[in-house]
Amino acid sequence: MRRVALIGAGYISHVHAEALRTIAATRVTTIIDPAVAAAQKLAAACGAAHVFPSLADALAADTFDCAHILVPPDRHAEVAFPLLQAGKPVFIEKPLTATGVECRVLLQAAERTATTLGVNQNFVYHPAFAQLRRMVEARALGRPNFIGCIYNVPLRQLAARQFGHWMFRAPVNILLEQAVHPLSQVAALAGTIGEVAVLAGPGMQIAPDVPFYTSLNVSLACADLPAQLRFAVGQSFPFWQITAVCDDGVLVADILANRLFSYRQTRWLEAVDGLVSGARTASAMFAESCRNATQYAASTMRLIGRSDAFFQSMRGSIGAFHHALDAGTVPPLDGRFGAMLVDACERIGDRAFRRTGAAATAISAPPTAPAPAVAAPTAAAPTVGAPPVAAPTPATAAATAVAAIAVAAPAAHTAANTTGCDVAVLGGTGFIGAHVVRRFVTQGARVSVMARSIRNLPAVFHDPAVTLHPGDVRDGDAVAAAIGDAPVVINLAHGGASGSWDDVRTALVGSAETVARTCLARGVRRLIHVGSIASLYLGAQDAPVTGATPPDPQADQRADYARAKAMADRLLLTMHASDGLPVCILRPGVVVGDGGPPLHSGLGFYNNDQHCIGWNAGRNPLPFVLVDDVAEAIVLASRADGIDGRCYNLVGDVRWSARDYFAALGQALERPLRFHPQSATMLWLRECGKWLVKRATGRNVPLPSKRDLLSRGMMAKFDCSDAWRDLGWQPVADPAVFRERAILVQRG
Repeated sequence: MRRVALIGAGYISHVHAEALRTIAATRVTTIIDPAVAAAQKLAAACGAAHVFPSLADALAADTFDCAHILVPPDRHAEVAFPLLQAGKPVFIEKPLTATGVECRVLLQAAERTATTLGVNQNFVYHPAFAQLRRMVEARALGRPNFIGCIYNVPLRQLAARQFGHWMFRAPVNILLEQAVHPLSQVAALAGTIGEVAVLAGPGMQIAPDVPFYTSLNVSLACADLPAQLRFAVGQSFPFWQITAVCDDGVLVADILANRLFSYRQTRWLEAVDGLVSGARTASAMFAESCRNATQYAASTMRLIGRSDAFFQSMRGSIGAFHHALDAGTVPPLDGRFGAMLVDACERIGDRAFRRTGAAATAISAPPTAPAPAVAAPTAAAPTVGAPPVAAPTPATAAATAVAAIAVAAPAAHTAANTTGCDVAVLGGTGFIGAHVVRRFVTQGARVSVMARSIRNLPAVFHDPAVTLHPGDVRDGDAVAAAIGDAPVVINLAHGGASGSWDDVRTALVGSAETVARTCLARGVRRLIHVGSIASLYLGAQDAPVTGATPPDPQADQRADYARAKAMADRLLLTMHASDGLPVCILRPGVVVGDGGPPLHSGLGFYNNDQHCIGWNAGRNPLPFVLVDDVAEAIVLASRADGIDGRCYNLVGDVRWSARDYFAALGQALERPLRFHPQSATMLWLRECGKWLVKRATGRNVPLPSKRDLLSRGMMAKFDCSDAWRDLGWQPVADPAVFRERAILVQRG
């Protein structure tokens, strides 16, 4: 029985643990992560007996035989190196490392200790691709002569402007994060990637001096076949297709739809051949789609195990690594394969991002001479949450290797505490927060901003009047440091609300209490808590909703987010009454504008971003509000007198219906967006059907709430005259201005 350690306890770690349960003679025994609570949760889920905050502790305890490294890419090398030095086989999530230099460090370490090193390029084991590969190798349609790949996918972090993610820190990182997937498939079919020619699409600035490129066209001269890659991220229509052009037909693997089909000739005359061959191709696509639907239904009913293509690819890749360990052979996707992909990404990036004009289409060839010896990292390179692990230092290039593996701190003007600031904005780098900070800075205020990530922020956050604090709003010490002696605190943070009800409650209610108690301790003059109208019941009712309307009295019948928002509002109002908390609660409506999601969940839900399934018929006026108007209301509330203990709803004067908004958005974006009206009752019945299936398969989930669906339809009328009166707030009332700031801005 091979004992496995998972280093890192994020989402992908749970997938590894699930896949390892299907592999004989392996079991997860150890979880390593400085976030001990997350590590313990993962350990409980997979039955691991040991949890360690650091790699050094785990190595000393000797509780595992091999390790899966599941930390961010820029930490792969520093974590893997001491494991290889200790003779522990290592399996690393893609990419192998963040740089070619680091790849060579690990390859040399693995060679010195004769230790197995593998990389998880799991899409080489994707079911549709694996079938295509087998047919190419079997010459099912003759000899292959060209490989093509179109990789056209959305990018959630780009849409959400989460630019602190590692993939945005340097232009080449998006290739290491995303392009390694299609490149691994190309290399599996066409051989080692050699010369490259690149034409980059237009770039964008995501932060000062931080460019980002969403598209590349790459020609690849591989060892066995020529290939081309169309790489595009941040796209609205997801499409990922591998094409193998052969002497007697074309094989196509549709990765996202998990289906394989072909174009080939029949024995009939040309006129009939087109009909017969077309029918064969169509029937193959239909059959594959039916198979996928059947497997999904059977898996949902728990008649079979998890069968989605992603999990199958993960299980195949992880299984191949461990089968190689069992057999004492080199894994199919070993360290050299991973290093080749990193090298290809760096050369593509060099041509696409570091040069301009004609040079971007020039040929870049792989190194022809052996790479020089690279030093192992020394004690300057820390491991995950651990003291440095010393290593022998070879005679050459030590400084280069150590510098390459060292983790750089974010470049930002930060401070351990805040003095002399006029306002502290918690969660200030998000959609609303960026507008709030910009408005305060424009008016000459000094602003302290706290956020979980402070990388790659817009220009306003680099203003000398802004001080940045990285931290979690649930950490009282971090909140106190960010507040400093600021007299006004604006809480826009949500504490990372996701997961189970307990997780959501801790994130929303727990963080609100942490901020409130810290404000009491610091003696702030005003806490402005920015909540949401989701805390109210917004179904059809006789009286209009005002700032005095209390949180939903039946919040326990609402979805977790709305329920927690209502609890947070009640908590803060109670603390005002009992402890004198100087709090004002602002509840924005459906916030739209520059930097926000164009496909707002206030209109309905989206199985994909072309079709909006409405919460109702979509004809009632919705409580839209421009983000600029929300920012103005927050600034006004920071200065107004006599508003402690009061709540104000922020709803603008232009109140389009969901149909109107979606039609205007489609016209502006030149996309065939469609709104699908629904009955709240029918939606509820469908949710009940899903609930029955889940309960029948042993999952303990709450009965869907019709009250929540009715509230999401927002049939209630709003009266915001109290905000106009007490705050002096005047939201945009001109539909043309609203259209420009809410809709037309999305075209940029």
